[in-house]
Parts: sequence; C-alpha cells; structure tokens
Amino acid sequence: MSTTEFLAVRGRKLAAGAGALTTAVALGATLSAMTPAQAAPGPTAKPYGVVTTKMGLSERQYPSTDASVKGFLRHRAQVNLVCKVRTQPVGGNTVWYLTGEGRGTWIAAKYVTNTGSVKYCKDVQRGRMMPHNNNAAKHAVG
Repeated sequence: MSTTEFLAVRGRKLAAGAGALTTAVALGATLSAMTPAQAAPGPTAKPYGVVTTKMGLSERQYPSTDASVKGFLRHRAQVNLVCKVRTQPVGGNTVWYLTGEGRGTWIAAKYVTNTGSVKYCKDVQRGRMMPHNNNAAKHAVG
C-alpha cells in the first residue's frame, strides 16, 4: 500500500470517526435538553403564619384593633400571609398581616409566627392583595 493510499484510508476512518463523534455529541445534547434541570429552583412556598396565642386570634376587617372582627383563628391555626403593613402597635409590634385564601382579613403579627418572607403590601401586586375586590387592603395601603 502506497503512502497516498494509506493516507486516503486513514482520512476516511478519521472522517467516519468524527461523524460518529458529532452524532454522539448532538444526541447527548438533545437528551440532556429533554431532562429537567436539577439545579433549577422549585416554586417558592407561600409564606404562612401559625397562631401562637393560646386564646386564639381575631381576624379584623382593617389592620387595627378598632376594626370589626370578621373571623377567629384558633391556637396553632395556619393561615396564608399575602403581605404586611406597619400600623397600630399591638404589644409593641406594629406589623399586621393580610391573610390569603380569599379571606382578606388582617391579623396582628404579635400573635403569629411566620414562615418564609412576607413582603410589604406596597411591594405586592394589587390583584393578589385584594381577593374578591376587598377594599380593606386598598384602604390599609393608602
């Protein structure tokens, strides 16, 4: 076999190998694109509060003890928290939470342990704050 023939055969083998490698890389990229990313963070859990006072907690129409009572939460009850405002102090704590799940009531943070980060109401979209066109949240934010 001459040197030219040898190089021609070797060139074909290299080209075939390169083609197979390209195919394998392309297939691997396609397969990896089809699998879910492991490092992508999942949806963040909504913040919620747990009532800590043994007597339970009144849900108010507005974030004030002068507002009418719209419901009651028992000791250790869990409730979704939409946002918070700073208004009338209760036991030295000026934070009040707007409850979620269509409730649209306010609870004093003094008697609630919250999980997760609760944003201030001014930083939350108004559509999320006011379930069923609740004017209580609109009134509290200003």
